[in-house]
Amino acid sequence: METAAAILLLLGTGFTLIASVGLVRLPDFYTRMHAPTKAGTVGVSSIAAAAAMALPGDPIEIALKAALIIALLFVTAPIGAHMLARAARSARVPATEATHVDELPPAGPL
Repeated sequence: METAAAILLLLGTGFTLIASVGLVRLPDFYTRMHAPTKAGTVGVSSIAAAAAMALPGDPIEIALKAALIIALLFVTAPIGAHMLARAARSARVPATEATHVDELPPAGPL
């Protein structure tokens, strides 16, 4: 059990590190949004699963709490990213030419 928790903790740490690097390295706001929402969600979920395996106490209660954290992350992260993208598009935040694919109609006046 401790080995599985350690592997999940390392996996979560790796994904969180990848999310952090992506946040710094990606070229524009729209691509930067993907790093913390996707890799961050998987990373934090792995860390929560590792905590559920390693923490002392009632295993069912801790597993339910970890499952709730993971479910909330998987529901709220895409919604938050979508809302940020819509707000950025409405504010006409520029995208790089290499990543610019806009299939929506033009944004209205500010």
